[in-house]
Amino acid sequence: MQPHIMCGVGDVARYVFLPGDPNRVEKIASFFDEAHKVADYRGYVTYTGEAGGVGVSACSTGIGCPSAAIVVEELTKIGADTFIRVGTTGALQPHLENGDIVVATAAVRAEGTSRTYVPIEYPAVASFDVTLALLQAAEELGRMVHPGIVMSSDAYYGGNEEALARYGAANVLSIEMESSIIFTLSQLKGMRAGAILVVDGNIFKGTGKGEFEPGESSGELDERVQRAIDDEIRIAIRAVRILEERADPA
Repeated sequence: MQPHIMCGVGDVARYVFLPGDPNRVEKIASFFDEAHKVADYRGYVTYTGEAGGVGVSACSTGIGCPSAAIVVEELTKIGADTFIRVGTTGALQPHLENGDIVVATAAVRAEGTSRTYVPIEYPAVASFDVTLALLQAAEELGRMVHPGIVMSSDAYYGGNEEALARYGAANVLSIEMESSIIFTLSQLKGMRAGAILVVDGNIFKGTGKGEFEPGESSGELDERVQRAIDDEIRIAIRAVRILEERADPA
């Protein structure tokens, strides 16, 4: 039994969706064909079930890389080997709108946790086959996505606008808080990982992540973001089925 997620061998599938928000775990599980709650401890909520004949789980990481590292470490000890972060992100590009979807191909390691594992020169790169499956799933479902590099930061409110502008000028698509450690740990452990993220803010439009434009309802995600979150869940689930089909083409 793992001490933080309170799951043991047999409790989770090899494919695990990783939202940050514990409440989003139940939402993801609602898209499964069958699901049951496995654990709810210290903010780590886990559901396991089946989608399209494939065993799948969803487990919340909490906010930030330290918390996400705990989840990945413990999940790998009990049989999980493929992780897809399903979350939200703040845009660093003016063309990205709320409700757009980013598929992260790699992450800038602007956080401290991954540095305790490996030097900063080591790249945080998503697994090629997982990324390819996400892109194929999005195409099959008719949803446009934006593949590219994201930035993972330790500070939700402490962003340096000048530094963010530099990363934006370097074609980094968006900023979030967990993908870099998920990618780094997965590579180090010989596992697979990808990330699909819904844009819910844009500094170029004067809205921080989770904030709202004039005329929008404060305290609630706007409809574009809500619909996009549903879409990214569908894409992630379809991507898992694609990965499974490739592993067993018969």
